[in-house]
Amino acid sequence: MDVLSLIGVILAFVAILGGNYLEGGSAGALLNGPAALIVLGGTLGASFLQTPVVVFKRGLTMVRWIFFPPRVDLVGGINRVVGWSTTARKEGLLGLEAVADSEPDPYARKGLQLLVDGAEPETIRSILEVDLFTQEGRDLQAAKVYESMGGYAPTIGIIGAVMGLIHVMGNLADPSMLGSGIAVAFVATIYGVGFANLFLLPVGNKLKAVVLRQSRYREMLLEGILSIAEGENPRSIELKLQGFMD
Repeated sequence: MDVLSLIGVILAFVAILGGNYLEGGSAGALLNGPAALIVLGGTLGASFLQTPVVVFKRGLTMVRWIFFPPRVDLVGGINRVVGWSTTARKEGLLGLEAVADSEPDPYARKGLQLLVDGAEPETIRSILEVDLFTQEGRDLQAAKVYESMGGYAPTIGIIGAVMGLIHVMGNLADPSMLGSGIAVAFVATIYGVGFANLFLLPVGNKLKAVVLRQSRYREMLLEGILSIAEGENPRSIELKLQGFMD
């Protein structure tokens, strides 16, 4: 579990609510159904209009990565590649056939199978790069769903504020109606700005960081597999791949 993400979410909302309490406000004052409907509904509607269904679904499945990101073990990956290289030097590329059959990672398995089939290094690179760039592009596009919602939410909040003020101006003769209109106006702005900056934009940036780290791991596998295909010795491969370490 990504403890830093959990701490960040808790700290952000505790700071906002705690500051509101210290200023003499109450949590109930920040609860407003019409404002929430305007901001959340408007933001989701704009996002639905912009985003293809497949991309939006991918974005929903990726949100769990905020707290439970896919494990990327660069050290373990380098050790695996060095092990493959040692096997190839001792038994030849065909010796990797059993390794390929038992490899759980589809990307690494495809690379190993290409080695076993005797593909040229340039062929291996072109095939694996297509997979790498396609997966990275798909995941980055899904992460941008949250960035786009983070851009829409403050604007929708302003729309809610203007609507609240219109309600106020239309009921100046009735003081009992002024409070609800003013509440919607200010709370909608808080919802829009707060939702965007405390959740949506951080989530989008965090997901992009996770995606790029996964891509770096695949790049490391790609370079390792190409080095094996070119017959480099295991020690040279290990030193080369250490450049991918944090």
